[in-house]
Amino acid sequence: MNKPVEILVVGCGNMGTSHARAYHELKDYEITGLVSRSEESRNRLSDALGGYPTFSSLQEALENAGADAVSINTYPDSHAALVREALEANCHVFVEKPLATTVEEAEELVALAHEKQKVLMVGYILRVHPAWMRFVQIAQKLGKPLVMRMNLNQQSSGLQWHTHKQLMNSMSPLVDCGVHYVDIMCMMTGARPVSVQAIGARLTDEIPEGMYNYGQLQVRFDDGSIGWYEAGWGPMMSETAFFIKDVIGPEGSVSISEVPESESADIGGHTKTGVLQRHYNIVDGQGRFLHPDAFIHIENEPDHDGLCLLEQELFLKAIRENLDLTPHLKDAINSLKIVLAADASIRLGKVMKIQIND
Repeated sequence: MNKPVEILVVGCGNMGTSHARAYHELKDYEITGLVSRSEESRNRLSDALGGYPTFSSLQEALENAGADAVSINTYPDSHAALVREALEANCHVFVEKPLATTVEEAEELVALAHEKQKVLMVGYILRVHPAWMRFVQIAQKLGKPLVMRMNLNQQSSGLQWHTHKQLMNSMSPLVDCGVHYVDIMCMMTGARPVSVQAIGARLTDEIPEGMYNYGQLQVRFDDGSIGWYEAGWGPMMSETAFFIKDVIGPEGSVSISEVPESESADIGGHTKTGVLQRHYNIVDGQGRFLHPDAFIHIENEPDHDGLCLLEQELFLKAIRENLDLTPHLKDAINSLKIVLAADASIRLGKVMKIQIND
């Protein structure tokens, strides 16, 4: 019988808490420490889970607690250094998206994981979401080219606006959230992205000079498909049409519709799907539709914590069965490459070509 995987959880905010709950629930993990710069956050999470050792740094935790794996759930600008530290300590690593803030750093970390023969998995939560995977499968049957329209605007205030401002010390909403959705676009098309252009706006003086809190990108693929993604954070954002997930092809369209009522700032609402609406383009001789739209309900859809649990089951499987995550890591780098090129497009005011390696 396999002994539990000893894991350190770094970061005790929203995502760290959800992943820690998953490790706490799954008998094949044993949490050996909770790590956070904030004593309050790590003690609060420890108390909520019944009492785990707490540490102020990953180095301290590695020196004082057992660790087969490390789960990194901190601000993006700290990911690369923490992933490197964990890999150098011969630990498997789960890291929230994005893997790093530059493509070069991401590629170096993937190479290091390969050298150390350790699992490195990036938290692309939509890839374990049953409804989103069904959404991708239907989109793949709509013919080519595809038109993909997606957004995630968040009307944030209070503590969440504080968190968003902290995030914008290193990256924009377009980059931070965009990696999820351009990854989904790449899965839907199966094609190579060739260029991206973007626009952005700085809607507040509360964020660093040169940063923008609203952005929109348009990416082109070599099969003629196009994708649009929009993201904005802040108290000024509209609650109207903040959650658009829509794909159109020659054979019709598929959309996530009737999303359960929630506010744009509700993190749990970002992964809710409600119903998938499949529209068929087939008409009769008089131009009338022959097939009514189909509404596809996904039964027992997992909530946010449930999705994090599914991610950690996959991470465990990768460790125990030595799964080859090379395709996953290649996709993670490619989605990062696209959104960083979009960021450069905003700053430089021009279309950016994208070079994807085989």
